[in-house]
Amino acid sequence: MDDPQDALTELVRERGAALLKYASLLVGERRGAEDLVQDALVKVFSRSRTRVREVDNMEAYVRRAILTLFLDSYRRHTRWSKVRHLFVERAETSGEQEASTDRVDVAGALRVLTPRERACVVLRFYLDLTVPQIADELGLAQGTVKRYLSDANAALATRLAPAAPSTRPGDP
Repeated sequence: MDDPQDALTELVRERGAALLKYASLLVGERRGAEDLVQDALVKVFSRSRTRVREVDNMEAYVRRAILTLFLDSYRRHTRWSKVRHLFVERAETSGEQEASTDRVDVAGALRVLTPRERACVVLRFYLDLTVPQIADELGLAQGTVKRYLSDANAALATRLAPAAPSTRPGDP
C-alpha cells in the first residue's frame, strides 16, 4: 500500500467509526468530532514523509493527532477567552439556568471535565490504556495522570450518581 490515497481510504473504511467515537468522547459533540477527525487525517496524510503501511500504525498516528489538535484547540480557546472582552461586546444573558433533567449521559458528564482530565478518562476507559501508557501518550508524570483520573472520577461520580431515593412513602 504505497499510495497514501489507498491507505487513507482503507483507514477510514476500517477504523473511521472508532476514530469518530474517540474524538466524540473528547469533544463532546458529533459535529466537532467529525471536524477534529478530518483535521487529524489531513495533518497525518498531508505529510509526504508519512509512509505507514499498516492500518493499526496509521490509526495510532491519527489518534495522536486527534488528541494533540483537541488540546491545542482548548489552549487557544482559553487564551482567547482571557482577552475576548477587549475586542467584543458581551451579549446580555437572561441569567436563567438550564433546567436539570432526569437523564444524564456520559457525553454530557465528560463536558464538565478539563481537557486533560477528559483526555485521561478517554484514554483509560475508552482505549483501555494503563496509567504508564497514558503518561507516555500525554507526556505527563504517572502521578499527574493518577491525579487527573482521580479528580475526573470524583466529578463524574457526582454528575452521574443516581438521585437519592425518597425516605418518605408517597414522595416522588
